[in-house]
Amino acid sequence: MAVDAFLAHARHGRGLSEQTVRAYANDLEQLVAFATARGVDRLSDLGLELLRDWLWDADHRGLARSTIARRSSSVRAFTRWASESGWIASDPGVRLRAPKGASHLPRVVSSDQVRTMLDGLAARAATDDPGALRDLAVVELLYAAGIRVSELVGIDVRDLDRGRLTVRVLGKGGKERVVPFGVPARDALEAWLDRGRPALLASAQAGDGRAAGDGRAVGDGRAVGDGRAVGDGRAVGDGRAVGDGRAVGDGRAVGDAARNAAPAADALFIGDRGGRLGVRGAYRIVARLLQDLPGEGPSGPHTFRHTAATHLLDGGADLRAVQELLGHASLGTTQIYTHVSSARLREVYRTAHPRA
Repeated sequence: MAVDAFLAHARHGRGLSEQTVRAYANDLEQLVAFATARGVDRLSDLGLELLRDWLWDADHRGLARSTIARRSSSVRAFTRWASESGWIASDPGVRLRAPKGASHLPRVVSSDQVRTMLDGLAARAATDDPGALRDLAVVELLYAAGIRVSELVGIDVRDLDRGRLTVRVLGKGGKERVVPFGVPARDALEAWLDRGRPALLASAQAGDGRAAGDGRAVGDGRAVGDGRAVGDGRAVGDGRAVGDGRAVGDGRAVGDAARNAAPAADALFIGDRGGRLGVRGAYRIVARLLQDLPGEGPSGPHTFRHTAATHLLDGGADLRAVQELLGHASLGTTQIYTHVSSARLREVYRTAHPRA
């Protein structure tokens, strides 16, 4: 019961994204199972030693440091809320510590590679194929604006200002921001809106008379880096019991609030069947482009976000300006890209300097 109340608070009170709420739910489900197996059935009996044993057990079973760090964060958020809400007298998680997640530099695509990819997409789009026009507009906007994939699929046509070259997006926690983009992205968006989108809508409507949608549940919910779940348009839960046995969710795809609120007819990007383009569809578009490129790391839309931020800093952009563009709440999150730029600089130095 306390777990359900906490998840409702996280979702509605704090406005956290659905993937964050799902990560909380999964972690707390594991904690409840661990505590029950050791005879702890009441929240008031949850102590620091049991929480430490839970994390130690995860480490002993070979779970990644990032996963253990995320579990620690989840349970500390829960016990802090439980203490402040009067469910328990004191907070047993206040002294809980966990190893920091392994530090991984994000994957970044070079400027030449981006140019080659976009040139190839532009050649396909020149045939006026609706799918190619959409794919070019998607990639141009991801790279130009550095937005998250969840923000991309939540954009409506009215959010786009082609005159000012800006787009309004809804970020994490329901925070809205206006992001600029460049002339190449504008040209690709205009071609998509003028020729590609109407043709794709007409084709879908002629096919079966209804918009089938493309926002199905996506991905495997694995934690990456700081424990965030990959993607944004996935199921909130899988129907498993948490806490007092009530199901956290029913497995339906939930996605971004803006995407649920607006019909597909308003969506900037639509899928092949006429519905709003979902996270899975955007991943497929990008993965096809990145899969053959050299370099390690994910081949999803976030790569273009990392790439845009790194290229901005390489070009002399101010760190705080990049923070605002990306919608980061903390400057520390943006600073990872300074490490990327430094790493690339060191590689260039080692390769080019005769006395490196």
